[in-house]
Amino acid sequence: MSTDTIEKPAGETRAFEADVSRLLHLMVHSVYSSRDVFLRELVSNAADACEKLRTLALTDESLLSGDPTLRIRIDADREAGTLAISDTGIGMSREELVTNLGTIARSGTRAFLEALENREAGSALIGQFGVGFYSAFMVADSVTVLSRRAGSDEAWAWTSDGSGSYTIAPVDPAEAPARGTRVLLTLKDDAKDFAEAETIERVVRQYAAHVPVPIDLAVSGEEPRQLVDGSALWLKSKSDVTPEEYREFYGLVSGGWDEPALTLHYRAEGRQEYSVLAFVPSMKPFDLFDPDRKGRVKLYVRRMFITDDANLLPSWLRFVRGVVDSEDLPLNLSREMLQSNPLIEAINKGLTGRLLTELGKLAENDAEAYLKIWENFGPVMKEGLYEAPDRRDALFNLARFRTTAGDGWRSLKEVLAAFRDNQTAFYFLTGDNLDTLKAAPQLEGFRARGVEVLLLADPVDAFWVQTALGYEGKPFKSVTQGAADLELIARVDAEASAPEAPPADLAALVTALKEKLGAAVSDVRASGRLAESPVCLVAPDFGPDRQFERLMSRSRPGAGAGSAPILELNPRHALIRALGEKAVAGNADVLEDAAVLLLGQARILDGEAPTDPAGFAKSLSRLMAGALSVG
Repeated sequence: MSTDTIEKPAGETRAFEADVSRLLHLMVHSVYSSRDVFLRELVSNAADACEKLRTLALTDESLLSGDPTLRIRIDADREAGTLAISDTGIGMSREELVTNLGTIARSGTRAFLEALENREAGSALIGQFGVGFYSAFMVADSVTVLSRRAGSDEAWAWTSDGSGSYTIAPVDPAEAPARGTRVLLTLKDDAKDFAEAETIERVVRQYAAHVPVPIDLAVSGEEPRQLVDGSALWLKSKSDVTPEEYREFYGLVSGGWDEPALTLHYRAEGRQEYSVLAFVPSMKPFDLFDPDRKGRVKLYVRRMFITDDANLLPSWLRFVRGVVDSEDLPLNLSREMLQSNPLIEAINKGLTGRLLTELGKLAENDAEAYLKIWENFGPVMKEGLYEAPDRRDALFNLARFRTTAGDGWRSLKEVLAAFRDNQTAFYFLTGDNLDTLKAAPQLEGFRARGVEVLLLADPVDAFWVQTALGYEGKPFKSVTQGAADLELIARVDAEASAPEAPPADLAALVTALKEKLGAAVSDVRASGRLAESPVCLVAPDFGPDRQFERLMSRSRPGAGAGSAPILELNPRHALIRALGEKAVAGNADVLEDAAVLLLGQARILDGEAPTDPAGFAKSLSRLMAGALSVG
């Protein structure tokens, strides 16, 4: 029976899972930048099915009995308005049809649905989230999937109009593929052009020209012809590949519609041989911060797909997409062998080094293009600063930072060149928000001396600075930890004319604040880092800095707040001078409220709320009432 005469089978009708129904509704009723995506996704699924069978047949040749050829065929009938995509791949059993087409088990589905609801160009997201099959309902009134698992005598049909349910039923094996899957679409009236040879050829050549499986096209009334020969692009010489072909293949392996920001194509020769075609995206993949942090580079062995779960790159380069084809690895790689195989480790080391080298060349030759990569993937690459000590020097050369020197990105080499006389360390400030960091009072003394400070607003920054020994012999030092050590660096602004508070006044205030704040602070002392603000908080000389301690307390609720901070006072500030006089005069009531307000103000300047908001408000009210002679 031909694909365009299959009747809807009688069988069990099931409702889609809630997420599937929601997804189908969005696909049918949303506005898409291009509906071509459906054909790319169905061809990609067919190619994956062929590659899976190729792999399984290595240990069970009987799966290929009767027809050893792996191929994809597209049949189009203009008059009937149907389109069928068939493959001779692994096929699906009844249970697999239900699992793969009736439910969505991928963890990214909910994120995809939210992204799809929040933007019009939803088709650009489909391939990234593994829900490509459902894109068929953008162009089809109904979809029938006929499938027979390789080696099975049973065949099954899955049918749905995308309205909320599907039917699954057995079919006569004579009416089903001998092996593999056939997806038959009854096209919508406004999608009949997808049954035209010109449209099909355009889409296939644009998005699937380099799948490692041949693709044939048969249009009613015409002789079948080959659209794709199944040759592997990564095995070709760079000189034989056009930029358009690279872009097409990037779309195939990434599921994205953006342009690759960097293309890496080479063949490694020597003790082991392997070919690489890898890409750095120009847009962030949806799963960039997936907790599993898995890579997305496919492993082939002599053109045979093995897995997309091999450790071919470290997790801090997980945004890279592409393929690696080895000449030396065994074809029957087990999961255990993938985890510990020395050849895999050698590929990982070689590919990582080559990527870092190419990124370094791009940073040197095209700074603007490199900065776009860094803005997208810098937070991920910085994970390598604490996970891969052997790559730390190379990553430091690639790293770019926001600093107090301006709004642009700065390299450590540029920051080092701007060191002031007697400056002995790279100073940094960590936090959650760049604007909050720029306003931090702890920076005032550094600005007054023209000392450039790294502003580190990514969560990963609080971790790598704990283990980084330094760069070019200069250590990293937090501006919120320990003494500022700024006495030997000359100020670039004019010294304030007001004299410092008399030592007796300051000493009396320090003693009074220590007494009233008690265990809330570990010390109270004069500050060398403040120039304008009256107070700030810093961490003790030993232990974590303020931001790292905050992150740790968030990740371990109930574990306590860690070590108490140090409250630093600006002896040049008018408020501190006035409170010093109150301390000498023994004005206990004012100092009681002042202690609460100074600590609360320091926490607010750090981006945190006072530990006792109600007490803070009462002290503020009393002082304001006294200043206004109220009550």
